[in-house]
Amino acid sequence: MEGKELVKLLKKNGWQIDRISGSHHIMVKGSRTISVPVHGKQELGKGLTHAILKQAEIRK
Repeated sequence: MEGKELVKLLKKNGWQIDRISGSHHIMVKGSRTISVPVHGKQELGKGLTHAILKQAEIRK
Protein backbone atom coordinates (compact mmCIF):
# COMPACT_ATOMS: atom_id res chain seq x y z
CA MET A 1 0.00 0.00 0.00
CA GLU A 2 1.31 3.45 -0.90
CA GLY A 3 1.37 6.28 1.62
CA LYS A 4 -1.22 8.24 -0.39
CA GLU A 5 -3.63 5.28 -0.27
CA LEU A 6 -3.15 4.98 3.48
CA VAL A 7 -3.88 8.70 3.95
CA LYS A 8 -7.13 8.28 1.95
CA LEU A 9 -8.13 5.29 4.10
CA LEU A 10 -7.47 7.22 7.30
CA LYS A 11 -9.50 10.21 6.02
CA LYS A 12 -12.46 7.89 5.33
CA ASN A 13 -12.25 6.80 8.98
CA GLY A 14 -12.39 10.29 10.46
CA TRP A 15 -8.70 11.28 10.55
CA GLN A 16 -7.64 14.72 9.31
CA ILE A 17 -4.32 16.04 8.05
CA ASP A 18 -2.95 18.39 10.70
CA ARG A 19 0.26 19.30 8.87
CA ILE A 20 2.83 17.99 6.42
CA SER A 21 6.39 17.87 7.66
CA GLY A 22 8.73 16.97 4.82
CA SER A 23 7.46 13.70 3.38
CA HIS A 24 5.38 12.80 6.44
CA HIS A 25 1.68 13.59 6.77
CA ILE A 26 0.77 14.18 10.42
CA MET A 27 -2.83 13.10 10.96
CA VAL A 28 -5.01 13.73 13.99
CA LYS A 29 -8.28 12.43 15.38
CA GLY A 30 -9.29 13.84 18.72
CA SER A 31 -6.15 13.85 20.86
CA ARG A 32 -4.42 11.05 18.90
CA THR A 33 -1.71 11.67 16.31
CA ILE A 34 -0.26 9.42 13.60
CA SER A 35 2.60 10.08 11.19
CA VAL A 36 2.26 8.57 7.69
CA PRO A 37 5.29 8.60 5.37
CA VAL A 38 4.40 9.52 1.77
CA HIS A 39 7.32 8.97 -0.60
CA GLY A 40 5.76 9.28 -4.05
CA LYS A 41 4.71 5.89 -5.44
CA GLN A 42 6.90 3.91 -3.03
CA GLU A 43 5.10 1.07 -1.27
CA LEU A 44 5.10 1.03 2.53
CA GLY A 45 6.27 -2.15 4.19
CA LYS A 46 3.73 -4.64 5.53
CA GLY A 47 4.85 -4.12 9.10
CA LEU A 48 4.68 -0.33 8.92
CA THR A 49 1.24 -0.40 7.29
CA HIS A 50 -0.02 -2.83 9.94
CA ALA A 51 1.43 -0.70 12.76
CA ILE A 52 -0.21 2.49 11.46
CA LEU A 53 -3.59 0.76 11.03
CA LYS A 54 -3.28 -0.67 14.55
CA GLN A 55 -2.55 2.82 15.98
CA ALA A 56 -5.58 4.15 14.10
CA GLU A 57 -7.69 1.23 15.41
CA ILE A 58 -8.67 0.21 11.87
CA ARG A 59 -9.06 -3.46 11.03
CA LYS A 60 -8.44 -4.32 7.42
